[in-house]
Amino acid sequence: MQKLILLLVCITLFSSCYQQERNCKDFHTGTFEFETLLNGELEKTVFIRTDSIEIDHYKGKSDTSSIRWINDCEYIVQKLNPKNMAEEKAVHMKILTTNKDSYTFEYSLVGANKKQRGTAKKTN
Repeated sequence: MQKLILLLVCITLFSSCYQQERNCKDFHTGTFEFETLLNGELEKTVFIRTDSIEIDHYKGKSDTSSIRWINDCEYIVQKLNPKNMAEEKAVHMKILTTNKDSYTFEYSLVGANKKQRGTAKKTN
């Protein structure tokens, strides 16, 4: 019984020391791809991000948004030329984990509780 307790304590200690990689500054700028399922079809968005601007390319159309970094891993995206009321709302983005060429993020409308997740891959 003591060996089992010691084993559980060791597992807890080692797993609590593990921290996901977060090199967010590596993903502040560049060209990225994001794929998601919409209505059962895989859709791809390509976006180019500088430190203050993001240009999205989706289904042959481009859209430009401003970016305001809150900290190294969080930023606010706001469309520069919204076409309707829904596009006027800012989106809060948070990078959760990173690896060599991609990052997992969480996003929601600013002030909203419902969050969604995605993964973006850096292509350059």
